[in-house]
Amino acid sequence: MRILIVASKLGYQTRIFAEAASRIGLEPVLATDRCGSLDDPWGDHAFPLKFHKPADSAMRLAREMPGLAGVVAVGDLPAVAAAHIAARLALPFHPPQAVEAAGNKYLARERFAAAGLPVPAFFRVPLDADPAEVCRRAPWPCVLKPLGLSGSRGVIRADNPAEFTAAFERIRTLLNAPEMLRHRHPALGYIQVEEYIPGREFALEGLMTQGVLRTLAIFDKPDPLEGPFFEETLYVTPSRQSPEVQAAMHTAIQRAATALGLTDGPVHSELRWNDRGAWVLEVAARPIGGLCARVLTFNGGTPLEEVILRHAVGQSVHELRLDGPASGVMMIPIPRNGLYEGCTGMDEALAVEGIDGVEVTAQPGQRFQQLPEGSSYLGFLFAKGPGPAEVETSLRQAHGCLQFQFATALPVMATPRRSAL
Repeated sequence: MRILIVASKLGYQTRIFAEAASRIGLEPVLATDRCGSLDDPWGDHAFPLKFHKPADSAMRLAREMPGLAGVVAVGDLPAVAAAHIAARLALPFHPPQAVEAAGNKYLARERFAAAGLPVPAFFRVPLDADPAEVCRRAPWPCVLKPLGLSGSRGVIRADNPAEFTAAFERIRTLLNAPEMLRHRHPALGYIQVEEYIPGREFALEGLMTQGVLRTLAIFDKPDPLEGPFFEETLYVTPSRQSPEVQAAMHTAIQRAATALGLTDGPVHSELRWNDRGAWVLEVAARPIGGLCARVLTFNGGTPLEEVILRHAVGQSVHELRLDGPASGVMMIPIPRNGLYEGCTGMDEALAVEGIDGVEVTAQPGQRFQQLPEGSSYLGFLFAKGPGPAEVETSLRQAHGCLQFQFATALPVMATPRRSAL
Protein backbone atom coordinates (compact mmCIF):
# COMPACT_ATOMS: atom_id res chain seq x y z
CA MET A 1 0.00 0.00 0.00
CA ARG A 2 1.18 3.50 -0.84
CA ILE A 3 0.81 6.26 1.72
CA LEU A 4 1.22 9.95 0.96
CA ILE A 5 3.36 12.05 3.32
CA VAL A 6 2.71 15.76 2.82
CA ALA A 7 5.51 17.93 4.18
CA SER A 8 7.42 21.16 3.73
CA LYS A 9 10.42 19.90 1.79
CA LEU A 10 12.66 17.19 3.25
CA GLY A 11 13.37 17.55 6.97
CA TYR A 12 14.20 15.14 9.76
CA GLN A 13 10.55 14.74 10.80
CA THR A 14 9.63 13.89 7.21
CA ARG A 15 12.41 11.31 6.99
CA ILE A 16 11.25 9.73 10.25
CA PHE A 17 7.74 9.27 8.83
CA ALA A 18 9.09 7.86 5.56
CA GLU A 19 11.35 5.39 7.39
CA ALA A 20 8.50 4.37 9.70
CA ALA A 21 6.24 3.73 6.69
CA SER A 22 8.82 1.46 5.07
CA ARG A 23 9.37 -0.35 8.37
CA ILE A 24 5.70 -1.36 8.63
CA GLY A 25 5.36 -2.42 4.99
CA LEU A 26 3.94 0.76 3.48
CA GLU A 27 5.39 2.50 0.42
CA PRO A 28 5.97 6.18 1.32
CA VAL A 29 5.21 8.76 -1.36
CA LEU A 30 6.26 12.36 -0.64
CA ALA A 31 4.45 15.54 -1.66
CA THR A 32 6.24 18.77 -0.73
CA ASP A 33 6.31 22.47 -1.54
CA ARG A 34 9.41 22.07 -3.70
CA CYS A 35 9.84 23.95 -6.95
CA GLY A 36 7.90 22.18 -9.68
CA SER A 37 10.08 23.67 -12.42
CA LEU A 38 13.20 21.79 -11.32
CA ASP A 39 13.82 18.09 -11.87
CA ASP A 40 13.71 16.58 -8.35
CA PRO A 41 16.12 19.10 -6.73
CA TRP A 42 15.99 17.37 -3.32
CA GLY A 43 16.41 13.85 -4.66
CA ASP A 44 13.30 12.63 -2.84
CA HIS A 45 11.03 12.06 -5.90
CA ALA A 46 8.42 14.25 -4.19
CA PHE A 47 5.32 15.47 -5.98
CA PRO A 48 5.50 19.31 -6.10
CA LEU A 49 2.73 21.18 -4.28
CA LYS A 50 1.86 24.85 -3.94
CA PHE A 51 0.77 25.38 -0.36
CA HIS A 52 -0.82 28.75 -1.22
CA LYS A 53 -3.03 26.91 -3.75
CA PRO A 54 -3.95 23.70 -1.89
CA ALA A 55 -7.13 22.95 -3.86
CA ASP A 56 -5.34 23.23 -7.21
CA SER A 57 -2.45 21.09 -5.94
CA ALA A 58 -4.89 18.47 -4.69
CA MET A 59 -6.60 18.30 -8.07
CA ARG A 60 -3.29 17.70 -9.85
CA LEU A 61 -2.11 15.09 -7.37
CA ALA A 62 -5.41 13.20 -7.36
CA ARG A 63 -5.24 13.01 -11.14
CA GLU A 64 -1.63 11.81 -11.25
CA MET A 65 -1.50 9.62 -8.13
CA PRO A 66 -4.57 7.40 -7.86
CA GLY A 67 -4.59 4.37 -5.60
CA LEU A 68 -3.18 5.90 -2.43
CA ALA A 69 -4.17 4.11 0.78
CA GLY A 70 -3.85 7.06 3.16
CA VAL A 71 -2.56 10.57 3.78
CA VAL A 72 -0.53 12.04 6.65
CA ALA A 73 0.80 15.59 7.09
CA VAL A 74 3.88 16.97 8.78
CA GLY A 75 3.24 20.61 9.75
CA ASP A 76 0.46 23.18 9.62
CA LEU A 77 0.59 24.24 5.96
CA PRO A 78 1.09 20.63 4.82
CA ALA A 79 -2.03 19.69 6.81
CA VAL A 80 -4.15 22.07 4.72
CA ALA A 81 -2.82 20.56 1.50
CA ALA A 82 -3.29 17.04 2.88
CA ALA A 83 -6.90 17.80 3.77
CA HIS A 84 -7.68 18.89 0.21
CA ILE A 85 -5.90 15.85 -1.22
CA ALA A 86 -7.73 13.45 1.09
CA ALA A 87 -11.06 15.04 0.21
CA ARG A 88 -10.32 14.59 -3.50
CA LEU A 89 -9.35 10.95 -3.04
CA ALA A 90 -12.08 10.14 -0.49
CA LEU A 91 -9.50 9.16 2.12
CA PRO A 92 -9.94 9.68 5.87
CA PHE A 93 -8.48 12.98 7.11
CA HIS A 94 -9.69 16.19 8.67
CA PRO A 95 -11.92 18.24 6.31
CA PRO A 96 -10.22 21.20 4.56
CA GLN A 97 -12.37 23.88 6.20
CA ALA A 98 -11.68 22.41 9.64
CA VAL A 99 -7.92 22.37 9.09
CA GLU A 100 -7.99 25.95 7.81
CA ALA A 101 -9.95 27.07 10.87
CA ALA A 102 -7.57 25.21 13.18
CA GLY A 103 -4.63 27.07 11.63
CA ASN A 104 -6.22 30.51 12.01
CA LYS A 105 -6.33 31.76 15.59
CA TYR A 106 -9.22 34.15 14.92
CA LEU A 107 -11.44 31.57 13.21
CA ALA A 108 -10.64 29.05 15.92
CA ARG A 109 -11.62 31.49 18.68
CA GLU A 110 -14.89 32.24 16.87
CA ARG A 111 -15.74 28.55 16.64
CA PHE A 112 -14.79 27.89 20.26
CA ALA A 113 -16.99 30.78 21.42
CA ALA A 114 -19.92 29.59 19.28
CA ALA A 115 -19.62 26.13 20.85
CA GLY A 116 -19.81 27.58 24.37
CA LEU A 117 -16.17 26.97 25.27
CA PRO A 118 -14.56 29.54 27.56
CA VAL A 119 -12.57 32.04 25.47
CA PRO A 120 -10.79 35.26 26.38
CA ALA A 121 -11.94 38.59 25.00
CA PHE A 122 -10.38 38.84 21.52
CA PHE A 123 -10.38 40.83 18.30
CA ARG A 124 -8.18 41.14 15.22
CA VAL A 125 -6.89 44.14 13.30
CA PRO A 126 -5.09 44.52 9.97
CA LEU A 127 -1.35 44.73 10.01
CA ASP A 128 -1.32 48.38 8.94
CA ALA A 129 -3.54 49.52 11.84
CA ASP A 130 -2.34 52.24 14.21
CA PRO A 131 -1.31 50.48 17.46
CA ALA A 132 -1.98 53.65 19.46
CA GLU A 133 -5.63 53.46 18.36
CA VAL A 134 -5.91 49.68 18.69
CA CYS A 135 -4.63 49.57 22.26
CA ARG A 136 -7.62 51.62 23.43
CA ARG A 137 -9.70 48.48 22.87
CA ALA A 138 -7.24 46.12 24.57
CA PRO A 139 -8.09 44.17 27.73
CA TRP A 140 -5.25 44.36 30.26
CA PRO A 141 -3.09 42.38 30.46
CA CYS A 142 -3.32 41.17 26.89
CA VAL A 143 -1.46 39.03 24.37
CA LEU A 144 -0.77 40.00 20.77
CA LYS A 145 -0.22 37.24 18.22
CA PRO A 146 -0.14 36.54 14.48
CA LEU A 147 -3.08 34.48 13.24
CA GLY A 148 -1.20 31.79 11.33
CA LEU A 149 2.07 31.00 13.10
CA SER A 150 2.83 28.22 15.58
CA GLY A 151 5.32 27.48 18.34
CA SER A 152 4.60 30.79 20.15
CA ARG A 153 6.27 32.66 17.30
CA GLY A 154 5.30 36.32 17.37
CA VAL A 155 3.29 35.93 20.59
CA ILE A 156 3.92 38.81 23.03
CA ARG A 157 2.26 39.86 26.28
CA ALA A 158 1.60 43.54 26.94
CA ASP A 159 0.57 45.05 30.29
CA ASN A 160 0.26 48.71 29.26
CA PRO A 161 -0.02 50.93 26.13
CA ALA A 162 3.76 51.36 25.75
CA GLU A 163 4.35 47.60 25.77
CA PHE A 164 1.38 47.14 23.43
CA THR A 165 2.78 49.55 20.84
CA ALA A 166 6.24 47.98 21.02
CA ALA A 167 4.78 44.47 20.65
CA PHE A 168 2.57 45.49 17.73
CA GLU A 169 5.51 47.02 15.85
CA ARG A 170 7.66 43.99 16.55
CA ILE A 171 5.04 41.58 15.19
CA ARG A 172 4.45 43.82 12.17
CA THR A 173 8.17 43.75 11.37
CA LEU A 174 8.20 39.96 11.70
CA LEU A 175 5.22 39.52 9.36
CA ASN A 176 6.75 41.89 6.78
CA ALA A 177 9.91 39.77 6.57
CA PRO A 178 10.60 38.15 3.16
CA GLU A 179 10.18 34.69 4.66
CA MET A 180 6.60 35.53 5.67
CA LEU A 181 5.71 37.26 2.41
CA ARG A 182 6.64 34.08 0.54
CA HIS A 183 3.90 32.17 2.41
CA ARG A 184 1.19 34.31 0.76
CA HIS A 185 -1.04 33.35 3.70
CA PRO A 186 -3.89 35.88 4.06
CA ALA A 187 -4.12 35.28 7.81
CA LEU A 188 -0.63 36.75 8.21
CA GLY A 189 -2.05 40.16 7.29
CA TYR A 190 -3.63 40.49 10.75
CA ILE A 191 -2.68 40.70 14.41
CA GLN A 192 -4.96 39.25 17.08
CA VAL A 193 -5.36 40.84 20.50
CA GLU A 194 -6.53 38.59 23.34
CA GLU A 195 -7.07 38.90 27.03
CA TYR A 196 -4.21 37.14 28.85
CA ILE A 197 -5.23 33.78 30.35
CA PRO A 198 -3.48 33.02 33.65
CA GLY A 199 -2.67 29.49 34.73
CA ARG A 200 -0.41 26.55 33.97
CA GLU A 201 0.02 25.35 30.42
CA PHE A 202 -0.35 21.82 29.05
CA ALA A 203 -0.29 19.97 25.74
CA LEU A 204 -2.50 17.09 24.71
CA GLU A 205 -1.55 14.71 21.91
CA GLY A 206 -4.39 12.77 20.40
CA LEU A 207 -5.94 10.94 17.46
CA MET A 208 -9.36 11.66 16.00
CA THR A 209 -11.39 8.81 14.52
CA GLN A 210 -14.73 9.74 12.97
CA GLY A 211 -14.91 12.75 15.26
CA VAL A 212 -14.00 10.96 18.49
CA LEU A 213 -10.82 11.99 20.31
CA ARG A 214 -8.46 9.46 21.79
CA THR A 215 -5.94 11.07 24.14
CA LEU A 216 -2.48 9.58 23.66
CA ALA A 217 -0.64 11.72 26.19
CA ILE A 218 -1.02 14.85 28.30
CA PHE A 219 2.18 16.82 28.79
CA ASP A 220 2.93 19.15 31.68
CA LYS A 221 4.89 22.26 30.76
CA PRO A 222 6.69 22.85 34.07
CA ASP A 223 8.06 26.30 33.22
CA PRO A 224 5.72 29.21 34.08
CA LEU A 225 4.77 30.66 30.68
CA GLU A 226 3.73 34.13 31.79
CA GLY A 227 5.42 36.31 29.16
CA PRO A 228 6.41 38.65 27.74
CA PHE A 229 7.36 35.80 25.40
CA PHE A 230 6.15 32.21 25.60
CA GLU A 231 9.06 29.93 24.70
CA GLU A 232 8.16 26.28 25.17
CA THR A 233 11.02 24.20 26.52
CA LEU A 234 9.96 21.26 28.72
CA TYR A 235 7.30 18.64 27.94
CA VAL A 236 6.88 15.92 30.58
CA THR A 237 4.40 13.04 30.64
CA PRO A 238 2.41 11.64 32.37
CA SER A 239 0.85 14.79 33.74
CA ARG A 240 1.05 15.37 37.46
CA GLN A 241 -2.51 16.71 37.45
CA SER A 242 -5.31 14.68 39.05
CA PRO A 243 -7.33 12.21 36.97
CA GLU A 244 -10.31 14.59 37.25
CA VAL A 245 -8.34 17.50 35.80
CA GLN A 246 -6.94 15.35 33.02
CA ALA A 247 -10.44 14.13 32.16
CA ALA A 248 -11.62 17.74 32.02
CA MET A 249 -8.76 18.57 29.66
CA HIS A 250 -9.74 15.69 27.38
CA THR A 251 -13.34 16.88 27.35
CA ALA A 252 -12.29 20.45 26.51
CA ILE A 253 -10.13 19.34 23.58
CA GLN A 254 -12.87 17.01 22.32
CA ARG A 255 -15.33 19.92 22.36
CA ALA A 256 -12.80 22.21 20.65
CA ALA A 257 -11.99 19.66 17.95
CA THR A 258 -15.71 19.15 17.33
CA ALA A 259 -16.23 22.90 17.12
CA LEU A 260 -13.50 23.15 14.49
CA GLY A 261 -14.88 20.16 12.58
CA LEU A 262 -11.80 17.96 12.93
CA THR A 263 -12.64 14.30 12.34
CA ASP A 264 -9.80 11.95 11.35
CA GLY A 265 -6.10 12.15 12.09
CA PRO A 266 -3.67 13.44 14.70
CA VAL A 267 -4.22 16.57 16.77
CA HIS A 268 -1.70 18.49 18.82
CA SER A 269 -3.42 20.82 21.26
CA GLU A 270 -2.39 23.45 23.79
CA LEU A 271 -4.46 24.59 26.76
CA ARG A 272 -4.25 26.40 30.07
CA TRP A 273 -5.75 25.35 33.40
CA ASN A 274 -6.77 27.73 36.17
CA ASP A 275 -9.45 27.94 38.86
CA ARG A 276 -12.07 28.39 36.13
CA GLY A 277 -11.13 25.16 34.38
CA ALA A 278 -9.64 24.40 30.96
CA TRP A 279 -9.03 27.12 28.37
CA VAL A 280 -8.17 25.77 24.93
CA LEU A 281 -5.44 27.78 23.21
CA GLU A 282 -5.35 25.85 19.95
CA VAL A 283 -5.96 22.45 18.38
CA ALA A 284 -3.61 21.85 15.44
CA ALA A 285 -4.51 19.26 12.81
CA ARG A 286 -1.07 17.64 12.93
CA PRO A 287 1.17 15.67 15.28
CA ILE A 288 3.65 17.21 17.71
CA GLY A 289 6.50 18.85 15.81
CA GLY A 290 10.23 18.41 15.48
CA LEU A 291 11.80 15.41 17.18
CA CYS A 292 9.47 15.71 20.18
CA ALA A 293 7.46 12.69 19.05
CA ARG A 294 10.41 10.53 20.07
CA VAL A 295 9.30 10.89 23.69
CA LEU A 296 6.09 8.96 22.93
CA THR A 297 6.27 5.21 22.38
CA PHE A 298 3.53 2.64 22.78
CA ASN A 299 3.14 -1.08 23.52
CA GLY A 300 6.80 -1.62 24.29
CA GLY A 301 8.47 0.62 21.70
CA THR A 302 6.10 1.49 18.85
CA PRO A 303 6.83 5.13 17.90
CA LEU A 304 4.13 7.74 17.41
CA GLU A 305 4.86 7.96 13.66
CA GLU A 306 3.98 4.30 13.19
CA VAL A 307 0.77 4.79 15.15
CA ILE A 308 -0.26 7.72 12.93
CA LEU A 309 0.61 5.87 9.72
CA ARG A 310 -1.34 2.76 10.74
CA HIS A 311 -4.30 4.91 11.71
CA ALA A 312 -4.18 6.70 8.34
CA VAL A 313 -4.56 3.45 6.39
CA GLY A 314 -7.40 2.19 8.56
CA GLN A 315 -5.53 -0.20 10.85
CA SER A 316 -6.77 -0.49 14.42
CA VAL A 317 -4.97 1.46 17.14
CA HIS A 318 -7.45 0.70 19.92
CA GLU A 319 -5.00 -1.38 21.95
CA LEU A 320 -2.45 1.43 22.39
CA ARG A 321 -0.76 1.78 25.76
CA LEU A 322 1.73 4.57 26.39
CA ASP A 323 5.11 3.27 27.54
CA GLY A 324 6.21 4.48 30.95
CA PRO A 325 6.65 5.12 33.66
CA ALA A 326 7.60 8.73 32.70
CA SER A 327 9.38 10.52 29.89
CA GLY A 328 10.08 14.02 28.69
CA VAL A 329 11.75 16.25 26.16
CA MET A 330 13.44 19.62 26.30
CA MET A 331 13.40 21.76 23.18
CA ILE A 332 16.78 23.43 23.68
CA PRO A 333 16.19 27.20 23.76
CA ILE A 334 18.31 29.73 21.90
CA PRO A 335 20.46 31.68 24.39
CA ARG A 336 21.25 34.56 22.01
CA ASN A 337 20.82 35.74 18.43
CA GLY A 338 23.58 34.95 15.96
CA LEU A 339 25.28 32.34 13.82
CA TYR A 340 25.64 28.97 15.49
CA GLU A 341 29.25 27.80 15.74
CA GLY A 342 29.20 24.74 17.97
CA CYS A 343 28.32 23.02 21.24
CA THR A 344 30.35 21.53 24.08
CA GLY A 345 29.29 19.42 27.04
CA MET A 346 27.32 16.77 25.14
CA ASP A 347 29.14 13.87 26.80
CA GLU A 348 28.45 15.37 30.22
CA ALA A 349 24.76 15.83 29.32
CA LEU A 350 24.48 12.22 28.18
CA ALA A 351 26.02 11.06 31.46
CA VAL A 352 23.19 12.63 33.51
CA GLU A 353 21.02 9.94 35.07
CA GLY A 354 17.80 9.45 33.11
CA ILE A 355 19.01 11.09 29.90
CA ASP A 356 18.62 8.78 26.92
CA GLY A 357 19.27 11.15 24.05
CA VAL A 358 20.93 14.44 23.11
CA GLU A 359 20.22 15.67 19.58
CA VAL A 360 21.77 18.99 18.55
CA THR A 361 20.13 19.70 15.21
CA ALA A 362 21.70 23.13 14.72
CA GLN A 363 24.29 23.30 11.93
CA PRO A 364 27.45 25.45 11.98
CA GLY A 365 26.75 28.72 10.22
CA GLN A 366 22.99 28.47 10.76
CA ARG A 367 21.38 31.75 11.80
CA PHE A 368 19.23 31.69 14.93
CA GLN A 369 16.88 34.20 16.52
CA GLN A 370 15.25 34.06 19.93
CA LEU A 371 11.53 34.32 20.34
CA PRO A 372 9.32 36.04 19.40
CA GLU A 373 10.99 36.20 15.97
CA GLY A 374 12.67 32.78 16.09
CA SER A 375 11.11 29.64 14.65
CA SER A 376 13.38 26.77 15.66
CA TYR A 377 15.38 25.22 18.48
CA LEU A 378 19.00 24.23 18.81
CA GLY A 379 18.04 20.60 19.37
CA PHE A 380 16.40 18.24 21.83
CA LEU A 381 17.14 16.47 25.11
CA PHE A 382 15.26 13.26 25.97
CA ALA A 383 14.83 11.60 29.34
CA LYS A 384 13.05 8.70 31.01
CA GLY A 385 12.60 8.06 34.70
CA PRO A 386 10.49 6.62 37.49
CA GLY A 387 8.28 9.72 37.60
CA PRO A 388 7.73 13.11 35.94
CA ALA A 389 9.60 15.00 38.67
CA GLU A 390 12.73 12.90 38.11
CA VAL A 391 12.45 13.35 34.34
CA GLU A 392 12.19 17.11 34.72
CA THR A 393 15.26 17.17 36.99
CA SER A 394 17.29 15.11 34.50
CA LEU A 395 16.42 17.43 31.62
CA ARG A 396 17.34 20.55 33.55
CA GLN A 397 20.64 19.09 34.73
CA ALA A 398 21.59 17.93 31.24
CA HIS A 399 20.76 21.32 29.76
CA GLY A 400 23.06 22.92 32.33
CA CYS A 401 25.95 20.86 30.94
CA LEU A 402 25.63 22.27 27.42
CA GLN A 403 27.48 25.36 26.22
CA PHE A 404 26.63 26.88 22.84
CA GLN A 405 28.86 29.19 20.82
CA PHE A 406 27.53 31.90 18.52
CA ALA A 407 28.99 34.56 16.25
CA THR A 408 27.22 37.86 15.57
CA ALA A 409 24.91 37.79 12.53
CA LEU A 410 24.10 40.75 10.29
CA PRO A 411 20.41 41.83 10.31
CA VAL A 412 18.05 40.97 7.45
CA MET A 413 16.23 43.90 5.83
CA ALA A 414 12.43 43.67 5.70
CA THR A 415 10.07 44.60 2.85
CA PRO A 416 6.83 46.39 3.80
CA ARG A 417 3.61 44.40 3.37
CA ARG A 418 0.58 45.83 1.65
CA SER A 419 -2.61 46.25 3.68
CA ALA A 420 -4.61 43.07 4.26
CA LEU A 421 -7.82 44.92 3.40
